[in-house]
Amino acid sequence: MANETALPRIEILLVGMNGDLRGKQIPLEAEKKVWEGSVRLPSSTQSLDIWGDDNDDITGLSLSIGDPDGVCIPDRRSLAPMPWAPAGSQQVLATMHELDGSPSFMDPRAILAAMLKRYEERGLTPVVATELEFYVVEDDWRETGVPRPPERLTYRGNPNGFQLYDMSAVDALDDYLQTLRAWAKAQGLPADATTAEFGPGQYEINLLHRADALAAADDCIYLKRLAEQAARKHGLKSTCMAKPYAEHAGSGLHVHASVVDRDGNNIFDAKGGEPVLLRSVCAGMLDTMLDAQLIFAPFANSYRRFQPGSFAPVDIDWGPGHRGTAIRIPDTDGPAARIEHRVAGADANPYLLLSAILGGMLLGLEKTLDPGPATEPGKAPSSSRRLTHDFLTAVEDFAASPFIRDVFGERYQRLYGDTKRKEAVTHLRTVSDFDHRTYLPRI
Repeated sequence: MANETALPRIEILLVGMNGDLRGKQIPLEAEKKVWEGSVRLPSSTQSLDIWGDDNDDITGLSLSIGDPDGVCIPDRRSLAPMPWAPAGSQQVLATMHELDGSPSFMDPRAILAAMLKRYEERGLTPVVATELEFYVVEDDWRETGVPRPPERLTYRGNPNGFQLYDMSAVDALDDYLQTLRAWAKAQGLPADATTAEFGPGQYEINLLHRADALAAADDCIYLKRLAEQAARKHGLKSTCMAKPYAEHAGSGLHVHASVVDRDGNNIFDAKGGEPVLLRSVCAGMLDTMLDAQLIFAPFANSYRRFQPGSFAPVDIDWGPGHRGTAIRIPDTDGPAARIEHRVAGADANPYLLLSAILGGMLLGLEKTLDPGPATEPGKAPSSSRRLTHDFLTAVEDFAASPFIRDVFGERYQRLYGDTKRKEAVTHLRTVSDFDHRTYLPRI
C-alpha cells in the first residue's frame, strides 16, 4: 500500500567530505525552488566527519558562528531519474555556495571545478574514466556485525574460491547486476564492462571516458548510489569499504586519464617515439603521492588494503603493462595514450581523488620531470619509496604539504587534516577484538 500512495520527488544532493550524499527531498510539484536556488542547508553539512559530527570544537564552523546556511546551487547536467523511487522521481547534484554567491571552500565539486579551471586556462581538457570495485554482501550485517558473501556464491557457508572473471559468479547475481545496469542506462551513466573480481561477491564496473572530469566524478558517485539501491531491492548490501574482509582482496577505484588540447589532440600521444610528456606527468603524480595518500586512502580501514603480494600498490613506482605499479601506462601512442592511477580505494571521494591526481599531473605539464626507471613486468620495483601503511602518518603528510595547500586551499587542508586526525587518533585509542584475543590470554 505504501508504494501505491508514494509520491514522486526530487532530491537535491550535496557531496560530503567522505563522499557521502546529503540533501533534501522535495515534492516534485515544488521543484521550482530547486532551480531558483532557494534550497539551503547549513554550510557545516560539508564538514561532517565519518560519524556525522560537525566537530565545532575543531572547525569552528557550526555553533561557534551560529551554523549559518549555505545555498545549494543545482547542476542541471546531473539531473537523473531515480529508478528505485516512485515514477517521475529525480535527483540532482548541487554545489554549496556561500550567501555572497561564492562556492564554498568545503565543497568537493567546487574544489574539482577549480582544478579544471586551471587546465582550461592552459587550453587543456582532462579526459577521465573510473573503474569502481565493490562488494555485495548478505543483508544480515546489522545483526551479525560482520559481512558475509551472498549465499549464492558459497558452498556450505564458505566461498567457492577466487572468482576473478568467473562468469558463474556473474550469473549467480545476474538479477542484481541486470537491475544495476538497467538503472545505470536509465540515468545515462556510461557504464561499460562488468566483471567478477577476486573476492567473493566482488565486482567491477567500468565507466567510459568523459572529456569532463566533473561529470566523470558525478558518474562515479551516482554509480555508488545505484549499487547500493539495487542491492537493497534484491535483499543485499553493497559496500565500497576498501577492505571488508581480512582474507580477501580489497576494492580499488582506478582512474584512467589523458589530456587533450584545444584541437582535440591527445597531448600524451608519443607517436611511436619517447613518451616524454607521459613520463613527466607520472613524475608529478609520484612526487606528490605521499602528500595525497590521505585522499586516496581516507579511512583507517583503507590502509589494510596496501599489502605486499596483492594488486594494490605498495611502492611509489610506474611502468608500462604492470598492474602492481602505482601508475600504469596502458598505451603511449594514439588517442588511447593515457595513465592509469591505481592507488585509490573504492572508499575515496571521487571529486577529491580527481583533484589530487590532476594536480599532480599539472606539475608534470608545467615542467619536465623525471619519474626514474620504469618497473618492468616480472622485475622488482624500480623505486625504493613506499606508500605508508599508517593512517596517522598520512594525515601528517597531508597537513604539512605545500602541494595539498595549492590544490585544495589552506582552509580545506586544515579542515580535512584536523578532521581526519581525530578519526586516526580515535582508531589508535580503540582496543580491538584482536587485542583481546591475542594479548589478554598471554600477557
